[in-house]
Amino acid sequence: MKIYQGKSILKGITIGKILYYSKEEQMVQRRSIIDTEAEWKRYEEAKGQASDQLNALYEKALKEVGETGAAIFEVHGMMLEDDDFNDSIKNMIEAQKVNAEYAVASTGDNFSLMFSQMDDEYFQARSADIKDIAERVVRILQGKNADGDLGDVPVILAAKDLAPSETVQMDKSKLLGFVTELGSSNSHTAILARTMNIPALIGIPVSEEMNGKMAVIDGVKGELIVEPDEELLASYQEKKREEERQRELLLQLKGKEDVTLDGKKIRLYANIGSVGDVARVLANDADGIGLFRSEFLYLEKDTFPTEEEQFQAYRTVAETMAGKKVIIRTLDIGADKQADYFNLDHEENPAMGYRAIRICLDRPEIFKTQLRALLRASAYGNIGIMYPMIISVNEVLQAKKYVEEIKAELDEKGIPYGDVEQGVMIETPAAVMISAQLAREVDFFSLGTNDLTQYTLAIDRQNAKLDNIYDSHHPAVLEMIRMTVENGHKENCWVGICGELGADTTLTETFLKMGVDELSVSPGSVLPIREIIRKTKIGDGGF
Repeated sequence: MKIYQGKSILKGITIGKILYYSKEEQMVQRRSIIDTEAEWKRYEEAKGQASDQLNALYEKALKEVGETGAAIFEVHGMMLEDDDFNDSIKNMIEAQKVNAEYAVASTGDNFSLMFSQMDDEYFQARSADIKDIAERVVRILQGKNADGDLGDVPVILAAKDLAPSETVQMDKSKLLGFVTELGSSNSHTAILARTMNIPALIGIPVSEEMNGKMAVIDGVKGELIVEPDEELLASYQEKKREEERQRELLLQLKGKEDVTLDGKKIRLYANIGSVGDVARVLANDADGIGLFRSEFLYLEKDTFPTEEEQFQAYRTVAETMAGKKVIIRTLDIGADKQADYFNLDHEENPAMGYRAIRICLDRPEIFKTQLRALLRASAYGNIGIMYPMIISVNEVLQAKKYVEEIKAELDEKGIPYGDVEQGVMIETPAAVMISAQLAREVDFFSLGTNDLTQYTLAIDRQNAKLDNIYDSHHPAVLEMIRMTVENGHKENCWVGICGELGADTTLTETFLKMGVDELSVSPGSVLPIREIIRKTKIGDGGF
């Protein structure tokens, strides 16, 4: 028996035999060519085929993992059309008179290395995407096809690394989970694993010797156990059965109210990133949507989404939720969420830089377009607007002023809109400290605990070296939450949590006793939280 420690991408237990997945090594030889024009034409034809494949993968992913997961292949398509990428290939073919395979492979290596050496972890993770694109084009030029066959028996896949395209092409009914040696928790493959609800670990030293051996993925401990002894295997089989029993029991909670033992109604909402995620919200019986991350409408495009495009997306979600609350966060771009067409400058500390509401107020033409789309969509459902990264009352007043201006414009044109609640995200210590003043200006607060923890503790949450001291349960963080709830309630402002702490079941009772009115979590966490709510007695608080 061997136990390997890695990093968990998705908690959960899975048991099965390992299939070691080894990519066929692409032997790319450098050949001298004479007709550079013909060689460039070969590349353009291969690029066209690659684009067709990516479109097919997008459609497949859209059905299996929703719009947010499928957007990965739109990103790959944009990378494939990148002028710098294509100019590099063309220059190598023409200047060095080399074959297209060599030019593509070399350019892929160069760009991948460039991304991997960037300081920003998001861009580091894009290094693997560049490699995936280059390898796809090289395979086409060599007359080879990608293969996602896992065989007939469900397996735990072990690989050095997995590209998003490889993950999507595999038969999900045959994939129990996967472990990889490389990759990061921010990689697109990791995002797909979470979306598909597949237990996964990264940072595991995999080898061909593992092939065919019985193994356990323990997503709670972040462990891969290869060839567990009979006693340990039996205990994990029982844990797995217990997980399944719990899942069945939770399904019995669908349709039940989110009410504590002493009668307090809690708003239990879900977080989403795209229109496609609404199906999971409904399937998990959430009372509404507490966080629609609207920035994905921007990140999935290579130019600013139009007012009409945004309106259609917001309207679809509002109509589908059929009168249930839908809180849409205004554009939260910047930091680790970048779109080239915004032309944002490089920053030494982007997490504290030009982002979110700061961009919106500085570039009102972008902000007003979104607000118009939101207000128009509010005529079709119960929409709330939430402003992120707030540090002052003036920011809120300016945002509200724009809303009033747009309402006047819509009135003049006879365009209907609904009664929209406006709220702010509390994710900075500054917002906590002035929460009493902020509460007088808004209808609700939503605590973004991910950023609130990072700013309160002065710890970069994306820095893996600080994982051992990043403590979202820190007394200072909990006190910030308590203070926000107290100040909000004094001004009749309801208070929710939409950060990851909202789904932390070890804190659910604590939050309820603090007086938190709403918890917004990933769709899959709704029923486990409902179970705790219905078993909790708040009494007179007591935190």
